[in-house]
Amino acid sequence: MAPEPMRQLEDGENLEKRVSVYKDIVVTGVRDVPDSAAICTAAISGRTLSKEESARLVRKIDFNLMPLLCIVYLVQFLDKVSLSYASIMGIRQDTNLDLSQYSWLGSIFYIGYLVGEWPTNYALQRLPLAKWSSANIFMWGGILACTAACTEFKGLMVVRFLLGLCEACITPSFSLVTAQWYLKKEQGVRRGIWFSFNAMAMVVGAVMAWGLAKTGIEGGFAIAAWRVMFLLLGSITMALGVILLIFLPDSPLNARFLNKEERLLAVERIRSNQSGIGNKAWKLYQFKEALADPLTWLYCLASITLNIPNGGITNFFSIIITDMGYDPITSLLYGAPAGAVVMAGVLSVMFLGDFTRMRILCGCVGSLVGLMGVLLLWQLPMENQTGRLIGYYFVAVIIGGFTTVLSLISSNVAGSTKKSTVTALFMISYAVGNVIGPQTFLDKDAPRYDTALIVFTACIIVAVLTMLAIWSVNVRRNRANEAIRNAPGYVALQNQEFLDLTDRENPAFHYTC
Repeated sequence: MAPEPMRQLEDGENLEKRVSVYKDIVVTGVRDVPDSAAICTAAISGRTLSKEESARLVRKIDFNLMPLLCIVYLVQFLDKVSLSYASIMGIRQDTNLDLSQYSWLGSIFYIGYLVGEWPTNYALQRLPLAKWSSANIFMWGGILACTAACTEFKGLMVVRFLLGLCEACITPSFSLVTAQWYLKKEQGVRRGIWFSFNAMAMVVGAVMAWGLAKTGIEGGFAIAAWRVMFLLLGSITMALGVILLIFLPDSPLNARFLNKEERLLAVERIRSNQSGIGNKAWKLYQFKEALADPLTWLYCLASITLNIPNGGITNFFSIIITDMGYDPITSLLYGAPAGAVVMAGVLSVMFLGDFTRMRILCGCVGSLVGLMGVLLLWQLPMENQTGRLIGYYFVAVIIGGFTTVLSLISSNVAGSTKKSTVTALFMISYAVGNVIGPQTFLDKDAPRYDTALIVFTACIIVAVLTMLAIWSVNVRRNRANEAIRNAPGYVALQNQEFLDLTDRENPAFHYTC
């Protein structure tokens, strides 16, 4: 059966009247109007886009959005892993940290992330997306700079917790931006591009940390090099918060880089996504549906199991390389090639996933490459430095699997409240995995860290099996929806693409596999 058409029109008005009410609002670009404005955008545009118009519009959107997303994502990851660089640059000695305390500095970040995830997803639905994101970026830049003033474990725990609290918004925010602006078939590659700048951050960060550490050893700074690094990164992040506030639109309806007609066409272009562009109303039935949907919990299981290895490697990669026998300063540079490998891996996984229309299976391949890296680190002799270093590089490709699952939430979850709920649960699971990861590195296991590598192996196997289960559910649901659409008497709702329907309500919805 088709969904009940009037349930989403909460004030009881019919669609024609709603179109009249919102016509002037959409054309003039007033901010923060409800998703029903998208309905009238489709209704009054009066035409479809040609391939040439669509390509021209996508180029303009890419030119204005992608550099912002990529640069901010690069810097946020650089801020996150700066602790790993600092571990080689003297922070452990200057603040008297043992390995257990250092592990907790990695975990407390994600405990802050965990605490902040649900409130920030609620805020992203209720508040202007770009303004909330830029405010959080500005605050975390200031907090990161405060790390330079810390002299003991307690102070570092406080700033790391607050840093995680503020950074909780960035991945959900950028996922919503991608879903608002791009077709499903375009989202995987775009998400792969901005997410791969995590990898670029590893290249930039390694060279930056090496240069600062070397300058510090030569006496070029009045304070410790790691303190200079935190001050520098904090200042850059605060500046980016201001830039994002100025240039990132809250939605296609108020994008200043588009003219009036282009705003209409930008929304018309994503009609086939069947997910609208956002709705400010919180809907209890969608919240309940999110909790009852088995896919929600499969996403969460994949997120936890993929991020236990990620959390461990992200916080300990400099120490892992040093324990292979490389000197501390050189180990900073050896972290750079990992970034290039990860960028190539993530972009390949996402591009091939969209090109072959087998996104989940390609994500499984990326995860298995990461498993191969874990096995090399675990099984190769300690004296085989080169082989174990290559294994470390391969481990990082596991992020391709996580990026794949993250992209499924944008593509395969519809209904604004349901999407924000599933995203919050997914990112909470991400935080839980990253809290657990650093705790698997035990002082007694150094320098091989067998316990961590055994846990990582088990997690990746479970993650791949979970992704295959997601694929199976999606295939069955697509077949069921197709059967409904082909049934006698089925009639699609007018402009149902922009009604705030969930993926389970809308028989026209197609799950990306």
